[in-house]
Amino acid sequence: MKVKHYQVKRERRRRRVRGKIFGTAKRPRLSVFRSGKHIRAQLIDDEKAETLASASDLALKEGTKTEKALVVGEELAKKALKLKIKKVVFDRGGYKYHGRVKAVAEGARKGGLKF
Repeated sequence: MKVKHYQVKRERRRRRVRGKIFGTAKRPRLSVFRSGKHIRAQLIDDEKAETLASASDLALKEGTKTEKALVVGEELAKKALKLKIKKVVFDRGGYKYHGRVKAVAEGARKGGLKF
């Protein structure tokens, strides 16, 4: 299968970002995945290699993609606060900190997470 050039470049950026950040149980990694239609975010403890909480826009019907991304960030922040997590490390996953990725971050901050 032929891999598209943008996928290769994103993978290089993702590896560069991931080489510098690491999530723990006290300060997990907030990882963002953006597809053409949807956006997903999850809190990951890299020490145990497990997902602590996740949120996506699959169930949301109203609003633009950016508005849905903001809601995903807020939803993930609520789940994190239930787990008594207040600080996270933001992993933009090789995407530019712009648009939907930025909206997830702003939603998480609005929900009470610090990073």
